[in-house]
Amino acid sequence: MAETKTTVTAATAKASSHQPKKSSNLFAALAVPICLVIGFLFFFFVLGNPANFQGNNPDGHPIDSGIGKWFGTVYKGGYVVPILISVLLVCLTFVIERFLYLSKAKGKFSGSELVRKVQYHLANKNVDAALAECDKQKGSVGNVLKAGLKKYKEMVTNAELDTEQKILTIKNEVEETTALELPMMEKNLVFLSTIASVATLLGLFGTVLGMIKAFSAMSSGGAPDSAQLALGISEALINTALGIGTSAIAIIMYNYFTTNIDGITYAIDESGFTLTQSFAANHK
Repeated sequence: MAETKTTVTAATAKASSHQPKKSSNLFAALAVPICLVIGFLFFFFVLGNPANFQGNNPDGHPIDSGIGKWFGTVYKGGYVVPILISVLLVCLTFVIERFLYLSKAKGKFSGSELVRKVQYHLANKNVDAALAECDKQKGSVGNVLKAGLKKYKEMVTNAELDTEQKILTIKNEVEETTALELPMMEKNLVFLSTIASVATLLGLFGTVLGMIKAFSAMSSGGAPDSAQLALGISEALINTALGIGTSAIAIIMYNYFTTNIDGITYAIDESGFTLTQSFAANHK
């Protein structure tokens, strides 16, 4: 009966640990196509609005002033523009998603502060107070420390294992919990790293297509018109501007998130070291 109860509890814990992962996978699967749809709708119905062009004709030149001038100019960048807009939306979506998740993972206060508080309580052999601090922190460091402290508390009353085995058991518990926390912090960063590389290339691809189109039109139109050529080139360069801008956002935010994850990871490593050293000192 006891064995069955333990199995059910373990299965429940395992299922609950996979729930955030499934939700995150669903979010990623839905976010990309939704951003693509929004990007193309924005391109055709907002940027391509006839009111943004002279004579209300999207095949003509953009109007001379106002926001419609900018919308019309971007629209003239060609059919790579909606793809770039979609990529920008995907980038912003995952930036917001990761920012919210990592803000939660940091907890109510820093992991280093939590480790110091736990060290103090363990030095006074007050494991329950240390567990209460983990509940207050509500972050990834708190989750790892809480799991380690529960095992710590269990090992205090364990009479079957020697001190080295108990320390190893606590260490393994911390490592297993860390293995569940870290992938969730790094999840979806692959989208930002990919966008950082691909967005610029997409922008250059759109520019090259626009340049080909502009020079082709000039070559088939008789005597070259420098004004028309300059207009065609400026419209083609819209792609480059969008691509570089999107790539810059992705690179900056990717580095920001990885720096934050490194800080949390360091605090988690410090927490594991604290638990094992404290147990070794208090239970020689």
